Amino acid sequence: HEKLSIMSFMSFGRHAIKVASLTSRFASTRSDYLFDKLLIANRGEIACRVMRSCQALGIKTVAIHSDVDADALHCQMADEKFLLGPAPSSQSYLNMDKIVEAIKTTGAQAVHPGYGFLSENNAFVHRLEQEGCVFVGPNSKAIEIMGDKIASKICAEEAGVNIIPGFNGVVKDEDHAVEIANQIQYPVMLKASAGGGGKGMRVAWNDEECREGFRLSSQEAKASFGDDRLLIEKFIDEPRHIEIQVLADGHGNCVYLNERECSIQRRNQKVIEEAPSVFLDEKTRREMGEQACALARAVDYRSAGTVEFLVDSQRNFYFCEMNTRLQVEHPVTELITGVDLVQEMIRVAAGKPLSITQDDIGINGWAVESRVYAEDPATYLPSTGYLNQYKEPLAVDGVRCDSGVFEGGEVSMHYDPMISKLVTHGKDREEAMERMKVALDSYVIRGVKHNIPLLRNILTQPRFVSGQISTKFLEEVYPDGYRGKELEGLDRDAVVGSCVLAFLNRHIRQQRFVNESRPVAKITYPQDLAVAIGDEENEPMPVGCELTRDGLSMTIGSTDTPLEISNISYSEHEPVMHATINGEPVTLQVYSKGLGKFEVVYQGTSYNVFVKTQEAQEAFAYFPPKPKRNLDDLVLTPMPGTLISLSVKVGDKVAAGQEVAVVEAMKMQNQLRAGRTAVVKSVLFEAGATLEDGQVIIEFEPEQQE
Repeated sequence: HEKLSIMSFMSFGRHAIKVASLTSRFASTRSDYLFDKLLIANRGEIACRVMRSCQALGIKTVAIHSDVDADALHCQMADEKFLLGPAPSSQSYLNMDKIVEAIKTTGAQAVHPGYGFLSENNAFVHRLEQEGCVFVGPNSKAIEIMGDKIASKICAEEAGVNIIPGFNGVVKDEDHAVEIANQIQYPVMLKASAGGGGKGMRVAWNDEECREGFRLSSQEAKASFGDDRLLIEKFIDEPRHIEIQVLADGHGNCVYLNERECSIQRRNQKVIEEAPSVFLDEKTRREMGEQACALARAVDYRSAGTVEFLVDSQRNFYFCEMNTRLQVEHPVTELITGVDLVQEMIRVAAGKPLSITQDDIGINGWAVESRVYAEDPATYLPSTGYLNQYKEPLAVDGVRCDSGVFEGGEVSMHYDPMISKLVTHGKDREEAMERMKVALDSYVIRGVKHNIPLLRNILTQPRFVSGQISTKFLEEVYPDGYRGKELEGLDRDAVVGSCVLAFLNRHIRQQRFVNESRPVAKITYPQDLAVAIGDEENEPMPVGCELTRDGLSMTIGSTDTPLEISNISYSEHEPVMHATINGEPVTLQVYSKGLGKFEVVYQGTSYNVFVKTQEAQEAFAYFPPKPKRNLDDLVLTPMPGTLISLSVKVGDKVAAGQEVAVVEAMKMQNQLRAGRTAVVKSVLFEAGATLEDGQVIIEFEPEQQE
């Protein structure tokens, strides 16, 4: 057989080699036959990712889509596309009847489900079996058992896998939940019995939180998976989330492909993953891998799967769940092992044995993945809109970017807000992390809010750098969310220097003659400037500057020590600026917003910067200040979504922190709370209303009228 490296599937295009099927439906005289055509029952980056592996194997692809996804990237990449229906998932990507119609219409012989949607839906697998279509994934027995967190814990225990203490039955109601929680003892985790991805999960530390968690988790579970059953287990404090990737076939082969460290999470959803883990030793890695394979064999598993563990400070590990699908974070495993997991899944689905053995699997370097979401890093609430500017940092060494978007495309309120998975690979953890920093600094995303500011700051946190992390990392380091980087020292100098460079660049460029190649006899530029950061009315810093042979020499404020900027790479038409400041390489983005007005994106955080000549600054002092809007009397929807419930009516008095409404966006329930004690003046929407970003839901009486 031929084994392809992980980078080859991106560059080989259509690969000539195919592999044989053992099933009668796909009988062929060619011993290397797989499938002629495969349908991807998904959208976005994972659909594009699967298509790349299919192209490398010479398999034609079929994209399915909703009406709002007709021009999406996965539709552009596919050989054929099929319209399922309207935007809501229930009428499109979860509509089994339409997907089966797509299979019959296009003649697809196999279906790859990606992750999410129907990837772990046992009924879908049975439906495909009835239609004689191959499911690129595990058998229905494995999905049924592992897809039920209660049954999976029982199975894991019988297979000799370490499990977390908890209640293995179904929680009946809020009172039952409180009763069980007190038996196990707080803190406890309430989890949806079906599904995953952090939806339907809450941690409760007391009876009140347990009741509230039961209500919200069951609602989320019902909305996301059509199943509101919950289970309760002991919540392990200070845990690490470490998972083992397994591959198994129908010939008795099962291997583990090392671990992934997934402890950096928000709302129980992973944010940054890396492979391997800094925490595991070889003995623990082997024990976890062997237990993961034992569990896979217990359910006759045949495909790629992931066994998730919680690991305590003593390297004791406990089974959490098994995801019977391709994981979002699978690229980090591919980069350190050289194994294309999607190609292996397709081989197994076609009845072929794995192309690798346990002895083939090593650890080559280090890989880290950042999940880039369209969301506010301060609140983790999703953001929607159009990608007015979009450029992936593919020029950075060791970068892989799995995305399903393009410049001008829309991030819709109907689906998951992930923009891409940005992955870097290096010879060790330090190199992989440094490459990730440069990649994040070079990643141009305009039009929606995104979490790059948070991702970039995580990489600088001492606890993360040292590997001292747990699943509570984000809530401990950023208890109020991430509000942006505070500028001081070299960071401030980098922001000021970049804008001075851009200001002088425009000033000099304007001295050139239009349609004239001859040089200007003498270039002049202002050497005494005033720079304000944040607000134009803030106290400006005096800046002295002089263009040098190597770049720019600059003094800021009262200091006499010059700031030397060299190795400058910048164009007004390309926002990414590379430079060396006092010997340190810096990458940032500079956007001109008008005469002397700039927006700088530095280490992910956006800053407004205003550059004026000293004469212009003196004149500006005579302008009246701008009025500021007061939002204390309003409750605004923080993202587009559906108003699920209202907890107040006109005339009600509310306390600070009291829940006043719940908005659902992308299947997540988001509580809106009163910012202060107040009396409700008006309620502008009813439950069930569709809301746009920033719409006023509730008005309070002015504070002085209480």
